[in-house]
Amino acid sequence: MPSLSNTQLELLKEADLEPIHLSPELIAQIATQANPQQLSDEQLLEFLQICNALYRSGEPLISDAEYDFIFLAELQKRHPHHPYLETVEPEVIAVGKTVALPEPMLSTEKAYTRSSIEKWLSRLEKAANECDVDFSTLIIRATPKLDGYAAYDDGKILYTRGDGRKGTDISRVFERGLIVGGNGKRGQGAGEIVVSQTYFNTYLAEYFENSRNFQASIIKEKELEQHALEAIQNHAAVFYPFSQLPAWQGTAVEVLTDFDHVIETVYKLVDYDVDGVVFELVGNDRIKQHLGATRHHHRWQIAYKNNVETAEVVVLKVTPQTSRSGRVNPVAELTPTKLSGAMISRATAHHYGMVKKLGIGAGTLIELTRSGLVIPKIERVIIPKEPQIPEHCPSCGSELVWDSDYLYCLNTTKCSAQIENTIEHFFRTLANVDGFGLKTVEKLHAFGVNSISAVYQLSIEQLQAMGFGDKTSQNLLDQLHRSRTEAIEDWRFLGAFGIYRMGLGNCERLLQHHRLLDIFNLTVEDVMNIEGFADKTSAAVVECLAKIKTDFMQIYQLGFNLIPTPLISEQQQNISPIFGKTIVFTGTMVHGKRDDMSKEAKRLGAKVGASVTGKTDFLVTGSDVGAAKIAAATEKGVKVISEEEYLAMMGMQE
Repeated sequence: MPSLSNTQLELLKEADLEPIHLSPELIAQIATQANPQQLSDEQLLEFLQICNALYRSGEPLISDAEYDFIFLAELQKRHPHHPYLETVEPEVIAVGKTVALPEPMLSTEKAYTRSSIEKWLSRLEKAANECDVDFSTLIIRATPKLDGYAAYDDGKILYTRGDGRKGTDISRVFERGLIVGGNGKRGQGAGEIVVSQTYFNTYLAEYFENSRNFQASIIKEKELEQHALEAIQNHAAVFYPFSQLPAWQGTAVEVLTDFDHVIETVYKLVDYDVDGVVFELVGNDRIKQHLGATRHHHRWQIAYKNNVETAEVVVLKVTPQTSRSGRVNPVAELTPTKLSGAMISRATAHHYGMVKKLGIGAGTLIELTRSGLVIPKIERVIIPKEPQIPEHCPSCGSELVWDSDYLYCLNTTKCSAQIENTIEHFFRTLANVDGFGLKTVEKLHAFGVNSISAVYQLSIEQLQAMGFGDKTSQNLLDQLHRSRTEAIEDWRFLGAFGIYRMGLGNCERLLQHHRLLDIFNLTVEDVMNIEGFADKTSAAVVECLAKIKTDFMQIYQLGFNLIPTPLISEQQQNISPIFGKTIVFTGTMVHGKRDDMSKEAKRLGAKVGASVTGKTDFLVTGSDVGAAKIAAATEKGVKVISEEEYLAMMGMQE
């Protein structure tokens, strides 16, 4: 049976990613078969982490496309807001103490179709209108998306990207002779270490399997091999700051009018590995600030990666699956077909209204497309067949009812699928507890644990009696304790209950106007008075809050450490020194973690930015802050203050 190579196993050990849920043999088998549907949530996440580590270490287990379009897509399908999808995938090969980056290095939002770029431009246009800026005057910059090793240069230290917020010092690569691409100057921020394609193919291909393998070798602490050192000395390998990349520039109209030509042009601008085109708004810090960023990417920037293939496939059967809400979703089981370099065997049919209308059943011939981080899409039905519409819930056997195009199981209190998905959703949304994936929850439910509150009442003896080992049982109890004691925002806690039409954003918006325990007394009119809540949404929210109140209070009374969302009314009454100000924290803080200081600043009415712009009021600096960042902030008119000065201003000095 195939297994991981000794090199791959050693790299995982160095990255502290030795497999727990998967054996080396099973990892290799999964990589070969490319069928993530058979994996548990824990196994899927571990496989993704392993693939990411090996890819960034130059020993890839699967291709970049397979990672994106098969395994990451499966995680997104199961859990659209999983923390792994919303954080920067870490660079892992550099060893040494991690330190805070001078400023966060986020990933880039990905798009796989022209229509996705059009939607992004529409969001820019909306932001421009809200900022009273003529959209037609905005300039869009398109640069090659380098497939290298991400790093940050503050002029003194070159950091790995790490997890986007903390990295490792790899300045040794400059001591080895690595030069800076573009104008050759240090201290220009984020970029990537890359090697010339021409040089690699001519001089390095026989020594390294791929360019990423070479990039990984020059970063490590060990002494360089002669041909790698020569590549640096010949300036074939460079650190290329993103700001120095050659680019195409034009208006949004020009982007769309000549889209294919722009993509083709940008791909040819550099002699490095390129796996896409990055579009970003040039200048106009006001709009950038307005758009902001997620924990994963800036909203004013997007990367286009063209990866669309089609195939004609025969449907073997349509399998019903019951979700947390009771909706029964159809999944088309397909004749295994190679698409985008991977074997595809399933695709979503969206809802049974579509199945019924288009005739999707055993023997149906469909056109299948794969584009983006989604499971394969049924583009059209070529030869329809008689569909099989289920009459009973596949989980509990209850009779199903139609609601528009959807089939629902109304047995909310006894349906295994609904109970298990509800419990799993709660712990996943809290995002401060490990170990309670769907497989664990299914096992608990099999022994009669049918509610979130029941999970918290478990003892170590009960867990052991269910078949969990001594160590696992204790770990589960420790995680439950952690979930109650570790501070989390009250809007995240509310979102964990899966209220209809109440994503985390709406939960936070609601709690900016009403205290957590007061929301169960709200009327539809109260909710409608909040910006962003329409009449139908408001009615649904009030109805769902009434349904979950009893369960909510049982769990709330367990004593969670909740951070109250600042009420807008109180912020306006109690003006703090930073109320309405935009603050950026950088460097290592003594007073507390930067994340905690950011939360405190938000509570006091400030806006906390990820990077300095012309609209930033204060740059609060801890230790180990690069001079380049301070100089850049000063040039923009931003007031730079130390952590001590900030605490004094806030009256928080010890």
